Amino acid sequence: MKNVIKLQTKRTKPTNLLSLRLLSFIFLSISFSSFSQEKLADSTKINQLDEVLVSAVRVDSKTPVTFSNLNKKEFKTRNLGQDIPILMNYLPSVVTTSDAGNGIGYTGIRVRGSDATRVNITINGIPYNDSESQGTYWVNMPDFASSLESVQLQRGVGTSTNGSGAFGASLNMLTDAYAKSSNGEISNAIGSFNSRKHTVKFSTGLLNNHFELAGRMSVLKSDGYVDRASSDLKSYFLQGTFVGKTTLIKALAFGGKEKTYQSWNGIDAATLVNDRTFNSAGMYTDEFGKIRFYDNETDNYQQDHYQLHWNEKISEKWNTNLAFHYTKGQGYYENYKENAAFADYGLAPVGSEVATDLIHQKWLDNDFYGTTFSSNYKNEKLNLVIGGAYNKYEGAHFGKVIWARFASQSELGDRYYNDYATKTDGNIFAKANYQLSEKISLYGDLQLRNVNYKADSFETGLVNDNFNFFNPKAGLNFDINPKNALYFSFARANREPNRDDYASGTPKPEQLNDFELGWRLKAEKANLNVTAYYMKYKNQLVLTGALNDVGSPLRENVGDSYRLGLEVDATLSLSNQWSIRPNIAFSDNKNQGYFFQKDGVLQNLGNTNIAFSPNVVAGNSFTFAPNKNIQISLLSKFVGKQFMGNIDSETSKLDSYFVNDLNVSYEIQTQKVFKSILFSALLNNILDYKYVSNGYYYTYDDTWSTPGATTTLDGAGYYPQAGINFLVGMALKF
Repeated sequence: MKNVIKLQTKRTKPTNLLSLRLLSFIFLSISFSSFSQEKLADSTKINQLDEVLVSAVRVDSKTPVTFSNLNKKEFKTRNLGQDIPILMNYLPSVVTTSDAGNGIGYTGIRVRGSDATRVNITINGIPYNDSESQGTYWVNMPDFASSLESVQLQRGVGTSTNGSGAFGASLNMLTDAYAKSSNGEISNAIGSFNSRKHTVKFSTGLLNNHFELAGRMSVLKSDGYVDRASSDLKSYFLQGTFVGKTTLIKALAFGGKEKTYQSWNGIDAATLVNDRTFNSAGMYTDEFGKIRFYDNETDNYQQDHYQLHWNEKISEKWNTNLAFHYTKGQGYYENYKENAAFADYGLAPVGSEVATDLIHQKWLDNDFYGTTFSSNYKNEKLNLVIGGAYNKYEGAHFGKVIWARFASQSELGDRYYNDYATKTDGNIFAKANYQLSEKISLYGDLQLRNVNYKADSFETGLVNDNFNFFNPKAGLNFDINPKNALYFSFARANREPNRDDYASGTPKPEQLNDFELGWRLKAEKANLNVTAYYMKYKNQLVLTGALNDVGSPLRENVGDSYRLGLEVDATLSLSNQWSIRPNIAFSDNKNQGYFFQKDGVLQNLGNTNIAFSPNVVAGNSFTFAPNKNIQISLLSKFVGKQFMGNIDSETSKLDSYFVNDLNVSYEIQTQKVFKSILFSALLNNILDYKYVSNGYYYTYDDTWSTPGATTTLDGAGYYPQAGINFLVGMALKF
């Protein structure tokens, strides 16, 4: 009955040919946007009242935390339909994946080798990760980038945040700031694989200097690179704002509805060579012995979010934030099953048959609601934030048969399983930056978090776990001079297992001690960040490489493990027309004293590589902007080889890849009918490189080939990515 998890994990889910010398490209090749000092300054131009919505979870250069910022100007020329992880692909230590192979549909992100369940995601400070699976499913919010003001990616533990603990990174997103004057935008994009995006945005501007109403509607469709990996996506965003002299109140409603043909099965090595777009989902044999594909082997889900934010500036030194939120999610995936046993579905056959072909749906119906709050005190020396959150998740999981080839005595549509789970998550924290002297500032951050999870299902059994976590953080920042600063920090994080972990065994909570040492350089024409980190884990829940039957990764506790790395990223303004933004990350990621049952014997394999943790990840963007209206960028990404399992098997090795994209934009400032017309083009994988960004690995015991002996065999699957492909778009702003 692992299918019960299948819906839950997917829906409560929900991404060699080079030697190391090629890494030199990051300092020589080509850039993503013009990152001159003028553009860097532009990234700070957000209404201050809007910024306070994320002040409790964001950091600045005075905080000893490793981070990167992106604002809407930096990804607007590439915002042609691909998901947020793909738009973030060129940030340090980031690896992205796409089930459909072209960045539309189900996509994923890993940071410092940590999978998406370990990247804490918030929207305006509100948790977005699914409470049970801890995953993030961007497909539920298509084109959300069109409603974002900025994002901040904190690598490592980062600062205290709401929701599940950050074990690789935290990503906080700030939605559109209110506009003072009325405006609108109509944008359309088309591209390879019959991909298209249509978006309409508007804002009334501040009416009577106090009220604004803004919104967006989007439709995205794509056939996908992989066979039948189609996406039919719709989303909306509505925002009402009241602005007073000391008050900001925002009411938001946003969400999306998706229908995607399942493409999470992957393919084996032989098929990768002979038919790399093959998709086995929905395959069955009809009564005449002919292979067919069920036309509705789809994933269907709708998710709606509601947020209410109230910020009050009490004085020049004090302000407060209070937010309430509610998320409703409901949907199912549908499968054609061959030769399914009646008994497995609680069906009683009419005749003598014991099995039948059937079509079933597995549903998830969940509610997530709660509050976040914070108070901020700031003077010349002290920046203090005190806050917390309390959230509750309620999720129903059930399945039903909607068609069967052979008749049964049961009614179609009856539920053959009916599970329920609840989770509460509360935390309080206090964090402060204190300017001890002209050059030294101290940082402290203390968080208490309580989690209670209850579930009752065939897979997990009866679960009633309660966790109390204490997460301390401390550090200092030393300004050597106006251009150079050093920082050091220590942070501890604890986190609970997810639903799949309980289905696989009796998991333990995991703990991380994160040490970060960094150097920041800010010069007139160059910014440089260098970070060394050591992340020491206890009972880390690492990916095993195996998947459940919807492509959701399975995990296991591994005792002691660590990640040791060096990250370097720079922004260089070569001239008024040329800029470059390279980054590279070297890391060593090890399980220590890893035990594995091989050939029927439990063996200590010593130190092994942690699954899906490449030792080298590099990115670069090189931009030529001959004038303010034209921008030509070459974007490059290198991901070193990685193992998809934890036993260093050659079968589990995923080859390195080096991919280049070309982004061109031309903006006409008409100032007549339209304020501007923006033409954008994105040519992905311009060298038509055949690569795989993700896969899976599994082992199994063979007791038949050699009687009386057990031999451990293994296998792997792959998710191929598209070769050369394009997206082009036009945005009319008025």
